[in-house]
Formats: sequence, structure tokens, C-alpha cells
Amino acid sequence: MNIFRVCLLALACGFTTAASAQDLAPITQAEATRIVQTLSADDMQGRASFTSGIEKAADFIQAEFKRIGLKPLPGETDLKQTFAMYRVMPQEKEVKLNGKKLKPEHVFAITDKEELEWPKKGKQKVVTVSAQDDLRAVMGELSDAPEDVLVLVHPKHEELFGRYQHYLGSGSVKQQLGEGGSKVFILTDQKTASSYAVEVENKIEKLQLTNVGGMIEGKRKDEYVVFSAHYDHIGIQEALDGDSIANGADDDAAGTTAMMLLAEYYRQQPQPERTLLFVAFAAEEMGGFGSKYFSEQLNPDQIVAMFNIEMVGKPSKFGPNTAYLTGFERSDLGQLMQKRLEGTAYSIHPDPYLEQNLFYRSDNATLARLGVPAHTISSVQIDQDKTYHTVNDELEQLDMAHLTNMIKAIALASEGVVNGEDTPMRVDKAQVK
Repeated sequence: MNIFRVCLLALACGFTTAASAQDLAPITQAEATRIVQTLSADDMQGRASFTSGIEKAADFIQAEFKRIGLKPLPGETDLKQTFAMYRVMPQEKEVKLNGKKLKPEHVFAITDKEELEWPKKGKQKVVTVSAQDDLRAVMGELSDAPEDVLVLVHPKHEELFGRYQHYLGSGSVKQQLGEGGSKVFILTDQKTASSYAVEVENKIEKLQLTNVGGMIEGKRKDEYVVFSAHYDHIGIQEALDGDSIANGADDDAAGTTAMMLLAEYYRQQPQPERTLLFVAFAAEEMGGFGSKYFSEQLNPDQIVAMFNIEMVGKPSKFGPNTAYLTGFERSDLGQLMQKRLEGTAYSIHPDPYLEQNLFYRSDNATLARLGVPAHTISSVQIDQDKTYHTVNDELEQLDMAHLTNMIKAIALASEGVVNGEDTPMRVDKAQVK
């Protein structure tokens, strides 16, 4: 065991040597508080995509990366990785089914066409969702269907139908236009569509999204270790007790803060064996578009591991100084992390919330689908958390001592991968949906 690791372990176990104090010096509660407070402040307006608030957050992260001394990501000339997306906003819709004009609230469409016209019954596939069927499952099955589909949904599903309609009514985001077929959903007790006509109009805007990323070049330049978090949130919501800003302190200003302090920590260490990439992803809340674009700029075979950090501002069910790793069984990265934390004050555990499907609910899933040992580190008790995606996710709800300790734990747990001693097994792409 080298002296660097001895020093780190000594600090984690509570020893107070000058060397250990210097090693983890950048990771302080004061710095963690400064960063998370800035990112979750009201003037960031909830960091929703395509708003001035998210742009302000990106500028702040970029300035911090410049201060730390990070280089642009491989192939980039700037710390901002900007790319184009298309926002599709529903405008007008008119549908007739079996000669009867339907109410607008009984219709929604999934299409990226500026104008969708089915003037009469044609070649569209017709699917019926009965009272006994699972509407969510049908939506999932049809999402990537290449053909046009008219879907007749039984009124029993009215509540869920309404939620889908409300969500889609605020618009959708596409990386490309013209992919897949159009789907039109109708809430009706009619089981057949002997005749129908559909007219849908959308407003399509080409807009920009921005990842913020920096690099510490390693001795093995083409072996990458990714530390990441998403910096977007859900913006302005319905007011609750006069507060309408969903500040996103835990989701995911906490994870972004951890990633940024790890960048500062590793920048002050000797040159790492592997190249370290630190990335704040855009548009996680809208479908992981930031991580998808990032993954397309690199060869995934060169990415040794991804430590994605999400909602680490509150203690986990396993007790103080603990966290869990999503998809623990899909690679041995979690075991390698556990081994590095043996004898320290910290511990990492398998995800205890498998029913929540957390592995697929953050940016790690994008890279895991490419075979990268990509996992999310989290500590939120997601089955009990009352502030998730609400206006109450604020700084005051966080345990800053816990957040600071989580950053130190990740620094310790990632050391073997960073210094080239540990190489996690690849994820089986065939087992990742």
C-alpha cells in the first residue's frame, strides 16, 4: 500500500497527521455549502432547461472549472459542450372518431411533425387499450414503434391519460426530427375506429443545451474516468405557501457540488494515472440528453468507469457516512469501492430500492448501455423523501456534514480506479435495456 493511500485512510479513520489534512484539504464543508447554496439559490430559478437560470448555473460551473485549472474535454475547445436540440410545442389539435368530433382534453399526440394530418382512415395501425390493460406498458411498447399508430384508450384510464396529456402539453424535446412514427391517443369508450381524421399542429424550435465539462489529463491519456452529475432541475412550479421555485438542492445541486469538489481535490494531487473527466450534464430531467450527447463524443471502450453522483445531501438508510450504488450487481465497481473503504469511516452498499428502478433514472444508464461500468452513487431515502421534485428541496433540508463526508468517501473509493490499480469489469450491454 503506497503512502498516499495510507494518508487518506488515516484521515478517514480519524488520525490527524499533517499529510492527511493536506490530502483532503479541498473537501471542506464550507466549500460544499458555498457551491450548493449558489446552485440552489432562488436566482437560479430552479435551473430548468432552456431558461436563463440554467445558463447562469452553467456560467458558474464553468468559472469554477477555470479557477480549478481544468482543461476542456477531449475534442473540445471550451469548457462548455454545447449542442442543438429541438423543442416540440403542441399548438392545435382536432380529431374526429367515427364521425364525432372529440374534446381536446380527450386527445394527445406524440409526434415531431410540424403538421400531422390523417385526413381519413388510412394505413395507420389501430391499438385498443381496454379497461384491463396497462396503459403505461402500452406507452412503453409504442414509444419506439416505427409506424404511425392511433390508440383508443378506455375511460377507466382517464386519470393517467390526463397526466400524460398534461406532461406532453408542455412540450417535448428531440435530439433528431423524423425518427419513429407518430402516435395519437384518444380517450374513448369506442372499441373500433371505422373512420377517423386527425389534424395536429406543433411549433418546433431549434434550441441549445450545454454540458459543462473539464479534464485532468492522466499519464494514460486515452483511459478515461468520469465523475458526473446533472445540474438541471425542474424550474418554476405551482406555488406552495408562496414559493414557486423548485430549487433542486439535493436533486442535484448536491451531486454537482460533489463532482466539482472532487475536481478540485484531484487537481491538487499528483498527475493521475488515468485521465479524469468532470462533467455537469444538461437535461437529465428531460430524458438524459446531456449524457447522451457526451457519450457520442467519445469511444466508450476508453471509459474505464463512471462515478455518477445524484442526491447525496441526506443520510442513507444504512446510517451516517454511508451511500448506495445503483446497479451494484452489473459490474464489480461497487466491490472495488467497498474494498477501498475498508477500515475507514465510510461504506458503500448495494441499492436497497430496486423497485424504484434507480439505475435507469439517472445519467449513468446512458453509458452503461454502451458497456461502461457506469453507476450512480446516492444516499437519498427515495421511498420516504418528501421534498423530491417539490419547491421544498432547499438548502435547509440538507445535512451538509453528511454531504461533505460523501465527497470524501468518493475520493477514497475512486482512488484505485484513478491511479490505475483497479479496473472494473465491463457491463453486459445485452443485460441493460
